[in-house]
Amino acid sequence: MSDGTLILLISMAATLFFALGVPIFLVIGIWVVGASFVLDLTLDNIGTALSDVFTDGFALLAMPLFILTGDLINRSGIAKRLSDFAYSCLGWLRGGLAMASLGACGLFAAISGSNSATTATVGSIMYPEMVKGGYDRHFAAATAAAGGTVGIIIPPSIIFIVYGFMMNLPISDLFVGGILPGALMVMAMQGVCWFVCRRHGWGHLIRLEMRRVIKAAIGAWLGFFAIGLVLWGIYTGKFSPTEAAGVTVGFCLIVGLVSLPVHRWLGARGEDVPIAARGVTEMLVVRGFRPVDVPAIVMRSAQITGVLAPLIAISVVMQQILSLLGTRETLEAFVTGMGGYYAVLFTAMALVLAAGTVLESLPNTIILAPILAPIAQSMGVDPIHFAVVFLVGDAIGFITPPYGLNLYVASGVTGIPYFRLIRHTMPYLLALLAVWLVVALVPELSTILLPQRGG
Repeated sequence: MSDGTLILLISMAATLFFALGVPIFLVIGIWVVGASFVLDLTLDNIGTALSDVFTDGFALLAMPLFILTGDLINRSGIAKRLSDFAYSCLGWLRGGLAMASLGACGLFAAISGSNSATTATVGSIMYPEMVKGGYDRHFAAATAAAGGTVGIIIPPSIIFIVYGFMMNLPISDLFVGGILPGALMVMAMQGVCWFVCRRHGWGHLIRLEMRRVIKAAIGAWLGFFAIGLVLWGIYTGKFSPTEAAGVTVGFCLIVGLVSLPVHRWLGARGEDVPIAARGVTEMLVVRGFRPVDVPAIVMRSAQITGVLAPLIAISVVMQQILSLLGTRETLEAFVTGMGGYYAVLFTAMALVLAAGTVLESLPNTIILAPILAPIAQSMGVDPIHFAVVFLVGDAIGFITPPYGLNLYVASGVTGIPYFRLIRHTMPYLLALLAVWLVVALVPELSTILLPQRGG
């Protein structure tokens, strides 16, 4: 039996295991081990590759800090304040709470840089509120999963850092290029959300009151400060993206530890504190957490990291095997043979989307970006524009079965089975595909904010 036939059989077996509910890490691991035996690769190679990913992986240095930032923001109450602000602006619309969840994902993405952290944090806050508010629980969970896709597009973003490092592009330019497409993704999903909720009559309406909006904005000042801190530090070059994550972790840790004693002091003083002063203080200070809570918060972040890091690592090993099988040369010949500018661009998009259904964004980028980016650039595609197009497609893969990492995260947060979420993410998937097409056809969305390009 030929090696190709054996690889095909192993792939079919891995697909069957996935359909039976075997965890994706084990599915990919089974394929990698089986393919290694077929290609006469020693298992030592797998161990060495996994070790190299964890010791030399550039993106993985920032990932645990970004995830920890998300958990600290969630536990301290900052994320809830951001969500309240979004709801005060959108609650007067049908489906306003779900739309606010998507808006909160955009705000949270500007701090965390991670799709999974965005989905987990906003989902844990807004999912119970949406269920209480009369939304279908499957749709509520799907909304959190879809909203998390902007986590790697709205800057700062782990995957933009990886792409820029690999392709020798200015990371700050990539961040700027993701601003308008990320905002467009949020607005498109909010439009779909409004349509679906209006059709089903989901959600309770609140009046639009400027007083409520201003109060919520003041209450969310710590979240806005954290966003500004990250963006200011990165764009001015004061610290690297990894350092930015570390600084934000420190800021959120201090805020959380200081806020709780302030609330306790207010409670101890009782009526000695004027009502007006109490109200202002409670509005400006979040609920916080105790020092003894910090290990549990760190452990939760470690658990999420422990789920994601092995997936990334084993996918990188998978990339090595695909290279040995000649996948790189085959793809390059296939794409180049398509012809002109748009043919190459759309073929590249199709490949990114197809790979995103089975691979996490990092290995997808590692495998395809070095192949597709030079081809696209040779056809006249602006490198920043192609990077944004590539990574928006990567982001869409987070809610595209059979992999759909955000669907797994949302399932874990809400307790709703993975396959129950797929149908309810389809409207969001169609909206994101439409945005992706617009971003591909209008390069100015990715380059107009770059002053040296002049639009």
